[in-house]
Amino acid sequence: MLYEFSSRATGRVTMLAPVAERILAILDRGPAPQGIFTVAQLPAAIAALERAIADERRGGRPAAAREADTGDDDTEAAARVTLAQRAFPLLELMKAALAAERDVTWWL
Repeated sequence: MLYEFSSRATGRVTMLAPVAERILAILDRGPAPQGIFTVAQLPAAIAALERAIADERRGGRPAAAREADTGDDDTEAAARVTLAQRAFPLLELMKAALAAERDVTWWL
């Protein structure tokens, strides 16, 4: 499944469900078929995502990479993609939406 994130200030960001649901959990939102971050909620959401990225960077390798040390090269390669890399498009969308004072919505 795919999640689509959008704002009237920007285009869309599409993410696979496991990645989007991980990010939504960081933002204290459960997986849901649709939702919204209001302009008032965006500063806290941006800060939470940036904090999670900083925490991962301080810890070295992403937690997913440490858990995926199975010897399977494909699994390990996929786990080396950091939260920062996965979250960057959504983080930029949120910042642009905040600057334009527009909500961010998502749906499946």
